[in-house]
Amino acid sequence: MIPPSFDYARPASVDEAVRVLADAGEDAKVLAGGQSLLPLLRLRLAFPELVVDVGRIPELHGVREEGETLVIGALTTHHDVISDPLVRRHAGLLAAATATVADPAVRHRGTLGGALAHADPAGDLPAVVLALDAELVAAGPNGRRTIPAREFFLDYLQSALEPDELLVEVRVPKADGWGFHYEKFHRVAQAWPIVGVAALVRRDNGHIAEARVGLTNMGATPLRAAAAEQALAGAGDADAVARAAESAAEGTRPSQDMSASPEYRAHLARVLTKRAVLTATGMG
Repeated sequence: MIPPSFDYARPASVDEAVRVLADAGEDAKVLAGGQSLLPLLRLRLAFPELVVDVGRIPELHGVREEGETLVIGALTTHHDVISDPLVRRHAGLLAAATATVADPAVRHRGTLGGALAHADPAGDLPAVVLALDAELVAAGPNGRRTIPAREFFLDYLQSALEPDELLVEVRVPKADGWGFHYEKFHRVAQAWPIVGVAALVRRDNGHIAEARVGLTNMGATPLRAAAAEQALAGAGDADAVARAAESAAEGTRPSQDMSASPEYRAHLARVLTKRAVLTATGMG
């Protein structure tokens, strides 16, 4: 299908992009890697009057360290996230989960910032940044502001970004010494996960001292499995992990669609949480 007509801008800097967005208001859409926006345009599910292509702004690419934090440019591609040595060393959960996104063609074009700004609860990476306690930095006419991941995702396909703001970087605390695993269930390799679980676990003296569990596609936004996280504290064997995983779906509101019922999604959340935590801890 042919997309609707629109004007096109390609700013060369963050400041220029913010000015263009501010002038356009809610009639503009940001084009990063294009793996989310272009299908919406082709299917005529989005009707922007202006598409702002930020793909060639140099400062939005790359990974660097700032003390105990990794700073990842919003336009860093999935492929570069997967292969970056800093991400692999200090945020292995992000690298592992990103390696499961779609297929190699999408991973070479799609970007971390684009995936997060799209705010699809069925996307793999929003639940991952929740589990990592990441922060997202937005640039707007009044400067930059930092948004905790737990406050960034507001509703289905809705983020805390204002129409005149641009996501510029993702700040991920280093998780050295934590076990991790991303487990998901999907029909085919390129499909959205029916349910996904991002597990990050810190152990002490053979027991789980702290656990973070992010849930994919279990509500209108990505979620943390708070009840399961509490129940996992102190778990020292596979049986204790299995019991804690039974609470993974508490407080969630999974959707009903052609892929699964809410009850089946809740079942998957419990099963996948058990698998993810057992793998992250090495108990499985």
